[in-house]
Amino acid sequence: MTDLTRLTLAEAREGLKAKSFTAKELTQAFLDAIEAANPDLNAYVVTTADRALAQAAESDRRIARGEARPLEGLALGIKDLFCTRGVHSQACSHVLDGFEPPYESTVTGNLWDAGAVMLGKLNMDEFAMGSSNETSYYGPVTSPWRRKDGSNAQLVPGGSSGGSAAAVAADLCLAATATDTGGSIRQPAALTGTVGIKPTYGRCSRWGIIAFASSLDQAGPLAKSVRDAAILLRAMASHDPKDSTSVDAPVPDYETEPGRSIKGLRVGVPREYRLDGMAAEVEALWQQGIAWLKDAGASIHDISLPHTRYALPAYYIVAPAEASSNLARYDGVRYGLRVAGRGLIDTYESTRAAGFGKEVRRRILIGTYVLSAGYYDAYYLKAQKVRTLIKHDFDEAWDKVDLVLTPTTPSPAFAFGEKSGDPIAMYLEDIFTVTVNMAGLPGISIPGGLSGQGTPLGLQLIGRPFDEGTLFRAGQVIEDAAGRFPVPERWWTKD
Repeated sequence: MTDLTRLTLAEAREGLKAKSFTAKELTQAFLDAIEAANPDLNAYVVTTADRALAQAAESDRRIARGEARPLEGLALGIKDLFCTRGVHSQACSHVLDGFEPPYESTVTGNLWDAGAVMLGKLNMDEFAMGSSNETSYYGPVTSPWRRKDGSNAQLVPGGSSGGSAAAVAADLCLAATATDTGGSIRQPAALTGTVGIKPTYGRCSRWGIIAFASSLDQAGPLAKSVRDAAILLRAMASHDPKDSTSVDAPVPDYETEPGRSIKGLRVGVPREYRLDGMAAEVEALWQQGIAWLKDAGASIHDISLPHTRYALPAYYIVAPAEASSNLARYDGVRYGLRVAGRGLIDTYESTRAAGFGKEVRRRILIGTYVLSAGYYDAYYLKAQKVRTLIKHDFDEAWDKVDLVLTPTTPSPAFAFGEKSGDPIAMYLEDIFTVTVNMAGLPGISIPGGLSGQGTPLGLQLIGRPFDEGTLFRAGQVIEDAAGRFPVPERWWTKD
């Protein structure tokens, strides 16, 4: 039997359907792989072996009866930001120490209803605040990729969904859930050679997802291929009355899109994304992506998104402001960590000081400052006006083009510590991705090639609201042209 962990989601689905292997065999293969790899990669913060094997056994019974559901028996990893009933759900923060919710997030509930199997909870930057997965209370995630210079430097997998990206790239799950507030699906996808889509704001329910910035957060999948991402997004997405921002609209069958022609599709190339100091190999990849889409029948158009240069500073006002409000609920009284003080206020202060990490404290302080009296109009209100202008730029662009092509990140994966001491350098990792969240648009990252260091680089496609289907269609063209990028060496399996 071939190594089951190397299968794509679509291949595993077909193998289960053909009864080439059982769901229990598939699940056990992943549990064994996690046991071998996790000491080196730290992608999972907890595994749920008993639950996974029980779900797999139920899937085998359903398959035998001819009652298979869309994701029957398919083994997934779940980002620790999603609440899962009775299972560790702590946003990788000490302040939620011991929290096991008595409820299930809508997205994960949709996955279990579709027959999926939960392997465990995946590591992430604390409260999704980070671009390298170095801020987790449970320690950083190590990318399965290494530079070809022989240095064996530990590389970051990107963030905040670094555990999800590393687990998919290292074949520790078929696919994974993730969330994206300013690039936290697409940036780690680009750095690990995986496919990640941030759907339109409102496409997936936010209910039961631990909040970072409520007007920006959106759930989505990380997967090995464009088709796999399409399969998983269809199951994750739904209208949810429990989430007032959830859109009441039918969820398309996204799997029908990959492979369809893009002849006549109008692709915009924004001039503002050409940055001073951008790596030459990133620019070269961008040009290659343009050529691939053009060869497939798309037309290429230069466009202007003039307010792009204000997106990053505006984002780092809006997101911390919302975070400072959302994280005020963690007080050590009702759940999570409690550090007793001399009185109520002292308990609050002591619990938060002990429970929040350095980056989370930094963003809470920024957010509290920009919302404070005398500064609200100067910072937060102005940032929201810039956000409106960014959305207007895209609205005007849709009169001329059907989607936009950009790089996903300004550089390939970096090593631990290279940027963690410089918050500005870390924040610049999101420079190509934050506009999508500010405008509420869908965006997908597809592997496009390798850097001079032998590590992955990604191309980003940005689409009209609720037009994820076109992103899957164009994304498949890039995947077909570039090929897939499995990790070349499983170094973590060596003694």
